[in-house]
Amino acid sequence: MSDNGGEPEATARLQKLFEGHRLTPTQRRIAHCMVRRAADAPFLSSVELAELAGVSQPSVTRFAVALGFDGYPALRRHLRDVIPVAAATPGDSSYNEYQQAVQAEIDNLRHLSSLLADPEPVTRAGRLLAGSRPLPVLGLRAATAQAAGFAYFARKVHPDVRLLDEGGTLLADRIDGAVRAGASALLCFALPRHPREVVEALQYARGEGLTVVTVADSTFAPVARHSDLLLPAAVGTGLAFDTACAPMLLGRVLLESMCDALPDAQARLEEFDARAAARGLFVE
Repeated sequence: MSDNGGEPEATARLQKLFEGHRLTPTQRRIAHCMVRRAADAPFLSSVELAELAGVSQPSVTRFAVALGFDGYPALRRHLRDVIPVAAATPGDSSYNEYQQAVQAEIDNLRHLSSLLADPEPVTRAGRLLAGSRPLPVLGLRAATAQAAGFAYFARKVHPDVRLLDEGGTLLADRIDGAVRAGASALLCFALPRHPREVVEALQYARGEGLTVVTVADSTFAPVARHSDLLLPAAVGTGLAFDTACAPMLLGRVLLESMCDALPDAQARLEEFDARAAARGLFVE
């Protein structure tokens, strides 16, 4: 994988290219693949891109047309014009498949770091989450672990965190319960493959007056149009199951921002530490 300073800019330009287009699930898969391989994208043939994305070659052609180009060659020429020269170098193929997965996650974290150069979206999200009493945290299927991890730590500083990690007919009831109790915002972790229930739940939550803050794998994920504030963090797809280091880290960053917005956060943490010590909760 490429390891240079131009890759975050290349990734950002690719994401900008895809924003505003209604892409099919197959086309989003191609877009995700191109974002992950931002440095290599201008050099990939339609056949190579199709193989990397796990789609058919005609799907790649239709994807280019959906973006407004005459075909894939025109899209590739455009990429060579807009992607920084420093980033436009073929990736390092000397890594084995496990190393490539790790390198891909390192690239995802670098891109997240570049996005956090502007802290305003995260700061705004932290204020929204801190001000919601209770705070519902939604994450289904692949995103369950991210939501549960956030909720576990958030409960140490926030007085009322409600984890929504099961779908079904009760999900709307639990959102209703949070609204009746005074919730003003909902935090959602949304990772591929995106469950239909998550999209429907966000649509319902907004209809009930909640401000939706979403951590998703990209700004053009299916949940984007049902979110008031979307914070992107890419996932790795080089292994049989996606890896989500960047979404997990972004969740911790959100926790930090929420703590900054809670005046009693430090006191709550100190109280927890004192109780944990009294109970002998930890071995160290």
